[in-house]
Formats: sequence, structure tokens, C-alpha cells
Amino acid sequence: MRMKKLKIGVIGLGGIANFHIEGILASESAEVWSICDCNEEALLAKGEELGVPPERRYVNHLDLLKDSELDAVTIGTPNSNHFTIAYDAIKHRKPFALEKPIALDAKEAIILRQALADDPLPHMVCFTYRYKSAVRYAKQLLEQGTLGKINHVYSQYLQSWGINEDIPLVWRFRKELSGSGALGDLGSHILDLKRFLIGETVKVIADAGTIVKERALLGSEGRGDVDVDDFCHVLARFASGASSSMSISRFAFGRGNYQQIEIYGTQGALVYNLEEEDSLHIKLGEEQQFRKVDIPDSYKANQMQSFFDLLIGKGDGMDATIEDGCINQWTLDAIVQSFTEEKWIAIEQEAAN
Repeated sequence: MRMKKLKIGVIGLGGIANFHIEGILASESAEVWSICDCNEEALLAKGEELGVPPERRYVNHLDLLKDSELDAVTIGTPNSNHFTIAYDAIKHRKPFALEKPIALDAKEAIILRQALADDPLPHMVCFTYRYKSAVRYAKQLLEQGTLGKINHVYSQYLQSWGINEDIPLVWRFRKELSGSGALGDLGSHILDLKRFLIGETVKVIADAGTIVKERALLGSEGRGDVDVDDFCHVLARFASGASSSMSISRFAFGRGNYQQIEIYGTQGALVYNLEEEDSLHIKLGEEQQFRKVDIPDSYKANQMQSFFDLLIGKGDGMDATIEDGCINQWTLDAIVQSFTEEKWIAIEQEAAN
């Protein structure tokens, strides 16, 4: 018997929605049931493209959430709306996949965590790179102790699009809408990967800056201030004692979506890289050089399919939760405090409790 498809509502029709929708359309487990966006032109265009009837196109997410036939939602709005929409989804008992960061600050994140603790609901935080096969294989190697005791972790996440000064003052350049700049946009992913692979971060010291300080206003004449970071560099310590660095920038000339994490232990080392495709190189014991690892197909995963598997009770336990998102946000806040006050900041351990 063919399984009934999950009816998924897509909230937010910006760039990331295309990724969500692509995953829904590619799955035999789900269908795009409804869509929501405050931009009525975008709503009309996407509704016609996907064949979503007018009565299931919404400008207000609360109206979408009231649909009794709806099984779950994806939330891909600007960061400033993540908390409110996720909180409303919890109250309406709609499972959700929420983009990162989950809130503008840790206070909001903790409210979401408490709401789910009081009334649990299937959900996922969209830390996309947990689903790269190289990351999952690296996680197994680390859990097996293949690299020995970990001493150092060096990481980068570099893009170049911010160099274009013709890009106007979109929400990603405004703190009230994004919470932070490159830090929340790119750094949240790296922080999650390092925690996913290595463990908890206990203290940080950071430097950050804004390279293009003004951009043209959207929809009007004049220019406005960019009040978020264009780049951020972080030194950190893990609970294990291992040292860590993170370099992130939206001004790295020539880089599209470049990630690299290098992990060095007492018995080996590995390098995860994502440019055009994810790859893993490893060096163990007396080997003369790093070698590329052939990763078995069993490590392949798809984020949206993983969400649907979670909804039907077949999750693999590797999805990020609000708890993970809350700790991530706590760390982001500590990094902002560090580069603002120019000092080491301890990560409060109650964030993990």
C-alpha cells in the first residue's frame, strides 16, 4: 500500500525556500500543501509555479497553521521571525523544520526550548551540513577514537558576495532583522559542526569588523548603516581542553561557499572540505601523506528527507534539535560579547542544561 504523503506548509519564500521546496518535491514522502509569505507577488508567482490553489496561499502564518489537514511546516524567513513563527507552530501543534539561527538571542532561544520541554513536538533545526556524507563519516571516525586525543581544530567558512557594494541594505546587513552578520549566517553552521564532531565549547575570544559600512536603502533613496559583522575570527577552547579557531567572512574574494575543518589528534588527522562537493582526507599513524577517503553510500543523507523520516518515526537521531540551536545561540551571543568587550568570555554551562 502506498503511504499517504505528508502535507507540508512552506513559510517564507526567500532564497532558502527553494532548497526546502526542492527537497519536498524530490521526496516520495511529502508534498507542498501550502505556502506563506508577506510578499503577495512572490506568493502568487510561487503558487502558480507549484500549483498550490489560492485558498492555500497565505500572507499570515497563523492562518496557515490553523489548517487541520497540515502535517508540518518549514520555516525559512529572515532571522527576526524565526522565534515567533516557531513558537506559534508549537502552540498550534505543528511539527517544524526551522532555519538557523533559531532566534535573535539566547533569551528567545531558551523560551523555545522551554515551550518544547513543556509540550514536546517533532522538530528539526536546519544545520544543513550535518547531512554531508563526509561530515557523518568523520563523526564515526572520531567517535571510534581513530585520531586519538584531539588537540587542535581549525575551521573556515568563506564567501565573497559581500564584496559587491551594489548589494543594497538587505536584512542580512541589519542587526534588528538578523541578530548578527557573517557570524550568525556562516559561523552558526561551523559552531554546530564543531560541536557535532568534537563537543562543547567552554570559552571564546573574538575579533570582528564591518568592511562596507553603508549600503543603499531598499525601495528608497539614500543610504543606511550596516550594523553587523562582515567577518569574524574566533579562538576557543573545548571542554576536552582542545584548542580551536574559526575564520568566517563574506568578503573572501573568489570564494563561493567554501568550508574547511581540520582536526588534529595524537594518532591522526582529518580534513573535511566543502567547495563544489564535500570531501574527506585523512592521515593515520605512519602514513606518509593525507589520502582521500572513499565514503560509503550508506553515509549519504538528505536534510529534508531526514525531516520527513523524523515525522514518521524513522529518524536516525542525528538531526539538530532546539536544544542544539539554543546552545548554538548561547555561543553566538558569547562571541558577540567577546568582540564587543575585547576579552575572553566563558560559555555559561546552564545553556546545556
